[in-house]
Amino acid sequence: MKNNSSAKTNIVMLPFMARGHLIPFLALAKQIEQRTHFTITITIVSTPLNIQQLKSTASPATTTISFAELPFCSSDHGLPPNSENTDSLPFSHIIILLQASQTLQPSFHSLISSMFQQEGRPPLCIISDVFMGWAVNVARSFHTPHFIFTTCGAFGSAAYFSLWLNLPHRNTTSDEFSVPGFPETCRFHRSQLSPNLRDADGTDLMSRLNQKLISLSLGSNGMLCNTVEEIEPMGLDLLRKNTGLPVWTIGPLLPLSLLNPSSSSSPLNVSFSRSGREPGITADNCVNWLNTHPPNSILYISFGSQNTISSTQMMELAMGLEFSGKPFIWVVRPPIGFDINAEFRAEWLPKGFEERVRERKQGMVVHRWAPQLEILSHGSTGAFLSHCGWNSVLESLSQGVPMIGWPIAGEQTFNSKMMEEEMGVSVELTRGVESWVGREEVERVVKMVMSNDGKGEEMKRKAMEIAEKIRDSVREDGDQKGSSLKALEGFLAIVVLS
Repeated sequence: MKNNSSAKTNIVMLPFMARGHLIPFLALAKQIEQRTHFTITITIVSTPLNIQQLKSTASPATTTISFAELPFCSSDHGLPPNSENTDSLPFSHIIILLQASQTLQPSFHSLISSMFQQEGRPPLCIISDVFMGWAVNVARSFHTPHFIFTTCGAFGSAAYFSLWLNLPHRNTTSDEFSVPGFPETCRFHRSQLSPNLRDADGTDLMSRLNQKLISLSLGSNGMLCNTVEEIEPMGLDLLRKNTGLPVWTIGPLLPLSLLNPSSSSSPLNVSFSRSGREPGITADNCVNWLNTHPPNSILYISFGSQNTISSTQMMELAMGLEFSGKPFIWVVRPPIGFDINAEFRAEWLPKGFEERVRERKQGMVVHRWAPQLEILSHGSTGAFLSHCGWNSVLESLSQGVPMIGWPIAGEQTFNSKMMEEEMGVSVELTRGVESWVGREEVERVVKMVMSNDGKGEEMKRKAMEIAEKIRDSVREDGDQKGSSLKALEGFLAIVVLS
């Protein structure tokens, strides 16, 4: 119940300009709206096109979430016209967008100043993305508490921070090395570093940007993390110890109907699309195809919105899938070297591949986008071959679906490492875009993970145990609340009372 105070208070949220960050920020805003017992307005701030996309995915019933635009012209920064988030850019341009996003600080400061003048008080707090760490300075100028929201998991965030701040791989010629703040037994491999991190020496642009933004972020009052206390004990211990910040585990930021299938809204009757994109197949058609297959028999393959693989690897993956004989749904995006938003071309796949697997009812090839949450929540889905982006990891594990890892960028290799070594719910097929995996290895790993005994059975069991922990974290039974609900309410109490 809201209090009766007529005084409005504001929480301002500033996500990074990427779909994998924008959507969790909107989901967090909705959670705050649902859980707070105070009169709070939540203002999400971004550039015009990003705000337009967020508005299209926000519920019309939302009354306390508002949006504010910061002026931004991509062509002023050497970016293509109307390029306001990473989805519209090749990977090589993302660093330019990251650098350009720093120029939003003056207009963000002006926005907070206007809010201060209109309401007679500064915002309750500012919550910003790690990649918008400069917002810490804006918050300090108004004596406003600032909190970082990491849309990644705890282990991935801790590894990302330490690797960029310390660049430990520069101090050794060995492929394996230890990372400051991590146990000596938890060693990393040079191939687990993205190319820009592998090449970083502290003087390059990416090093300077990341070290500045991470250092600023660690000057916050605390951190919100899109994870669950019970599923990442090691990662959370590292994150808290290495940053010295209080960390509230407020994840998973997923639709509650996805996490509570016994509720009045069954997942299969609810549209879960959170991307604002038009899928290459309707959810109904997808579910109808899934309904024709036995439980845990389908392999779902997707590399997310920003990542892709080479054309030769796409060929090997296709042949390995076909040789495995296992049914699959594969979201095919343009390979490296093509516009990520280009129309599908038949030559990207082996000749006759799509027709053969369709006629045998073995496979469904989806161009552009697929209704991912509907697929993962369906009982016929048995595993997910993924780039291991954190949103996809949470979506998969919340449904007890084990994974085959093919991490490509960012902190994805760290997520893959944790899921395989700590959780036991994933097997890494390969990593990055420079490595090579042949069709025989694809076939072998797919068969192993999709098996109903041995390694596959063990991975499924462990994934189901994690799914139960995730669901417990958001359960509410009278006065009994899950850990994530307690964490969010504890955070809100501190913000309101500070």
